Amino acid sequence: MAETDNPQMPTLQVLTQYTKDLSFENPGAPESLVVKGQPQIGIQINVNAKPLREGSEYEVELKVEAKAELNGKTLFALELVYAGIFRAQNVAQETIHPFVLIECPRMLFPFARQIVADTVRNGGFPPLMIDPVDFVTLYRQRMAQQAPSNVLAS
Repeated sequence: MAETDNPQMPTLQVLTQYTKDLSFENPGAPESLVVKGQPQIGIQINVNAKPLREGSEYEVELKVEAKAELNGKTLFALELVYAGIFRAQNVAQETIHPFVLIECPRMLFPFARQIVADTVRNGGFPPLMIDPVDFVTLYRQRMAQQAPSNVLAS
C-alpha cells in the first residue's frame, strides 16, 4: 500500500476561514498621506486556538497588529483577527498542541498578509507586505512564556 493511502496519516482540513475583526485607523489624514520620511513600522503577530466539537475541530485565530509612526505621530494603526476552523485527524494527543498552533496559522498567514496589504493600500499608503513568519519559533516563544495546558483550554 502506498504511504499516501494510509488511513492513519495525520491530516489537517480547513473547514472555513474568515475575517473575525478588522480595524484600520488613519488619524492624521489627509496630512499623513503626504508626509515625507521613512516611518517606523511595528508588527506583532499572535496565535490563539480553542477546541470545538469533541476536540477534533479547532478555531485558530491569527492576530496581526501593525502601527506606522513618524516623528512621534501615528500614521496608521491596523488590527486584524483572521481565523479558521480546522479538523485534525489521526494526530497523536501529545503532538496536537504544536500541530494546531504551527500548521494552522501557516495556512492562514498568506490570506491575512493579503488583507493587511490591501487594507493599508486602501488607506492611502503603500501596501504593507509582512515578511514570512516562522511559526515554529513563535510557538516556542509562547511555550516559554506559559504552560501548554492553558493554550488550548476549552
